[in-house]
This record gives sequence, C-alpha cells and structure tokens, in this order.
Amino acid sequence: MGKVVSVNISEKKGTIKHPVELITLKIGYGIEGDAHAGDWHRQVSLLDLSSFEKMHNRAHVALNPGIFAENITTEGVDLWELPVGTRLEIGESLLEITQIGKECHRHCQVFKQVGDCVMPREGIFAKVIKEGSISAGEAIKIIPVIRVAILTVSDKGFSGERADLSGPALADALEGKAFVAVKEIVPDELERIKAKLIEYADQGLDLVITTGGTGFAPRDVTPEATAAVIERVAPGIGEAIRAQSLKITPMAMLSRATAGIRKKTLIINFPGSPKAALECLEIFLPVMNHAVETLRGDAFECAR
Repeated sequence: MGKVVSVNISEKKGTIKHPVELITLKIGYGIEGDAHAGDWHRQVSLLDLSSFEKMHNRAHVALNPGIFAENITTEGVDLWELPVGTRLEIGESLLEITQIGKECHRHCQVFKQVGDCVMPREGIFAKVIKEGSISAGEAIKIIPVIRVAILTVSDKGFSGERADLSGPALADALEGKAFVAVKEIVPDELERIKAKLIEYADQGLDLVITTGGTGFAPRDVTPEATAAVIERVAPGIGEAIRAQSLKITPMAMLSRATAGIRKKTLIINFPGSPKAALECLEIFLPVMNHAVETLRGDAFECAR
C-alpha cells in the first residue's frame, strides 16, 4: 500500500509548490489555498517518488517534494498506470483520477529550475469526491474503477435518423458507480457488432453493455453477435432480467438477450428502449461489483 510523503501548495500556477503540514480538500473546489483550486477536472495533482528517481541525472537542483508542482507527493504507487476513473482513498478524503499527464509548459518555473519536468509524463490529476484533510504519512487505498463500454446497436441511430437515447441514459445511470470509457453506435450488422465486442475485450474493459437488437425483427442480431464472441455463457443474468421484467410487461418474454464472458470482460445485452434498458440495469446493479471483482480474480466467495 502506498503512502503520502508530502502535501504541497502554491499561490500561483506554474510555480514550484512548498510543503505544508496539512491540506484541506473541498468538493467542487480542490485544495484550500492552492492556485489550482477551482471547479474543474484538475483540482489535485499527484506524483510518486519513483518518478523523482528518473529525474536525478537531469536535474540542476535538489529534488524536494513539491518541486514538480505536485500537490501530493506519494511513495509506493505507480500512479501513471492507474486508469482514469480510479479512486484514491486517503484518510477521510476521496479523490477520483481525471487525467494522466498533461501538456508541458517549458516556460514555467519548474522547467526553468529543474531543466525538465516529469509531471507531464507520469503525474496524475484528480477531483475531490469526498472532503477531508490530508497530511504526510497517511496511507493511500486504491479503489479500482469498473470500466464500461456502452454499445448502442441501431440502424437508425447509426445513420442519424434517430437520436440515441438509451446509451446516454445508461451512462447517466452509471455515474458514480462505474467509469464509462466508451460510448458508441453501430448498425444492426453482425460483423460490426462482433468486431466492437472483441475490441472492448482486448482493451481489458470490465463490462460491455449493448442496447438494442435483442428482439424478433429480422435485423435483430445482437444476441447472435454476442454468442459468437463470448467464451463462457452467463445465463443467470439474462434469466434474472427476464424474470423481473416479466413483472412489468409480458413483452419481456420476447427478449432474446444473452450474457457471457470474453477474457475478463462481461458482455450483457439490454433492450433498445431507454426505459427498458434502465430497468434491466437496475436489476443487474446489485451484483455488478461482485461480478467484476470475480472476473478480475479479486473475489472468490459468493456465500453470505
């Protein structure tokens, strides 16, 4: 487990930060007293000591915490390897990673004094999710994010004849529960759907939700595309969704939606209707975290 080595602030942007005893984090703002505070996505910056080590032969000055304009200097965390959306629990506070690296400003104080800056390559940026205070020595708990792709399958949606309502609705419903890494539309074409599902699994995404193409229409081929690419079926998900959906409408028995696993990616078919898709998501959400943890190898016991 990593830890905080130093907490640092500066009064002006583009300048080296100086260590302080304590920083206070506010939602929608960032760190009190720091120049980078504000209602934006780069409220807090972090850099690990392992990145400092890579700079020792290039630096013209002593590499003390804050010299690369990072708010939090860490030890024992490969920050640059954490995907966007990952959350960091430090004491009572909670941060969510929003960006890896940034554009280098060669005229900033950091570059002028050090001669180079590792922050654009290996530093990370985050926003405040839960308020609190952070000081040196506190442990850092990494909370892996569930990375999701939402694939809308619709001829009319793909051609622009109809607005995609289901994809955005699902993305909104997953806010705070998972990170939607990809949101795309493809036509009702078997090979196009298969290619996207394979691509998402190859990217290592945790969950793929398709919406549309699960009915009886001649061009409804999403279940066939899913069956063609999965390596293991997960029939219980479809069974549970149909069972619960039948309590709402008898049309649920016409759903051919399926679910299965390719590599470590779970693929689930939802209907194309925004209302129905959201109802299906609500049925799946109670088991989503455990499903992903099990696929990752982080959880093995299902017994209560």
